[in-house]
Amino acid sequence: MHKSGPALLLLPILLASATRPRYGGTLHVEIRSSIETPDPPNAGSGIPDLSPAFHITRWEAGRRAIFESTETVPGGRPFLDSVEVTMGRALRDQSIDLELGKADLIELGPSEIRRQPPARKVWSSSPVRVLALVFGKLVDDARVREALALAVDRSAIQAVLLQRQGEVSAALLPQWLSGFAFLYPTATDIARARSLASGARPLALAVDDPSFRPIAERIALNARDAGLTLAIGHGSDVRLVELRVASLDPVRALAAMAVELGLPEPAHADSPEALYLAERALLQGHRVIPLIHLPDVYGAGPRVHGGPGVTPLGEWRFENLWLEGGRP
Repeated sequence: MHKSGPALLLLPILLASATRPRYGGTLHVEIRSSIETPDPPNAGSGIPDLSPAFHITRWEAGRRAIFESTETVPGGRPFLDSVEVTMGRALRDQSIDLELGKADLIELGPSEIRRQPPARKVWSSSPVRVLALVFGKLVDDARVREALALAVDRSAIQAVLLQRQGEVSAALLPQWLSGFAFLYPTATDIARARSLASGARPLALAVDDPSFRPIAERIALNARDAGLTLAIGHGSDVRLVELRVASLDPVRALAAMAVELGLPEPAHADSPEALYLAERALLQGHRVIPLIHLPDVYGAGPRVHGGPGVTPLGEWRFENLWLEGGRP
């Protein structure tokens, strides 16, 4: 008859202790955004709000933010002692830091997602980031704006450059939030774009986020096919920007986007039909050309337990996360 040795008898205890939530440690998070405000930013200014579970105790503009756990919080204090956020880290550098154990939680771009090992914990929000082209006031020819809208091949950008991440869309509000994003056509029409772009002057295309430069380059190629010249660099003609869905209420989300884009306040909407008409009014004239809706995607290191630490809206929820071994 086989007898269990001391090691086998201890195995259930060791397994239980390895998976039991514990207090302590600092969660090291890296992001690509670099927030340069001299004082800690308000919620919604770039770094997700961690209150009330954590409160900010150190702010180094553009470099680092440290949050300490709040002892007296409804539901009890978080398991983590603190959260340290390092800003301005390129996606590739973040991925290397995660592999080396220098980071516990990082952002993942399409290329990084593809390289993740099968066992890696990957947390994703709903598509809450809206990539869009925004025209400056000096581009007052609506025909030129429509020509670019018809020239951009959203499907190719999503399939090749974004590795099929996200959803192709010509709407500001994503389908999961409004229910009618599919009503906005996304097909290219190069022939019509050429007729509209005839005689157009060259335009300067600025890119807010360097990681989106390959997308900007593809847009410039699409524009050239339609007879438009887009020079990528600094300029005020058209910008490739990223907007965020700021609320689960589609009316509030649309209003927030209008403010960020400098567009007129949308009409009050008390029904899905009214909301559709309000969004369509904002998009008329092609001052804004939505392209793709993307989720926030994060990769968590092997010491991170609990979660997921990201909500469908992309908010950070770290109060129930804990670290194996209590990293100092």
